[in-house]
Amino acid sequence: MTTTPEVDDVSADPRTHGASRAFAWMLIVTGAAGLLAAWVITLDKFKLLEDPSFTPGCSFNPVVACRNIMESDQATVFGFPNPMLGLVTYGMVILIGVGLLAGARYRRWYWLGFNAGTLFGVGFCTWLMVQSLYEINALCLWCCLAWVATIVMFWYVTSHNVRAGMLPGPDGLKRFLDEFTWVLPVVHIGIIGMLILTRWWDFWFR
Repeated sequence: MTTTPEVDDVSADPRTHGASRAFAWMLIVTGAAGLLAAWVITLDKFKLLEDPSFTPGCSFNPVVACRNIMESDQATVFGFPNPMLGLVTYGMVILIGVGLLAGARYRRWYWLGFNAGTLFGVGFCTWLMVQSLYEINALCLWCCLAWVATIVMFWYVTSHNVRAGMLPGPDGLKRFLDEFTWVLPVVHIGIIGMLILTRWWDFWFR
């Protein structure tokens, strides 16, 4: 998936930057995936609060057990259910993607702020993954979808900013990102997959 920034319009403000349609669609799709995950988890959380005997539909076995995740302290680390944060942030990502699709251009500070937001998101998802695997000892499939969406989003936004010159990077790195940005999220997600596989190896292959 190549997301090379579009050639700037000579009449456009040179202090602003747009992005390709492919990049805009990437934001829309990943934002929608994250929003879907956050929405489903939020609904299930409300149902669990109403009925303590409620079992979420994504609880299949002792490992894939969304209820265990929802009832953990880590699920409300900011004082409210984590997916409520996702409802806002993933919705914002979709709006940015739609804006770019319509031809919007943003200043450098906006792109860097967006990049910082995705960095926070991938960092938070990494913390949640570690807690899920090694403290809570359970997986939530909807959470995994949100992790994947955030990881893809982070690497492509970072790649865009490096290639557009908004983040410093050598020419060799820019050439690599022009063709192989997809390698970064694939490797990142692959590492998480291997951690999940090895964490419950005996369960998967018993």
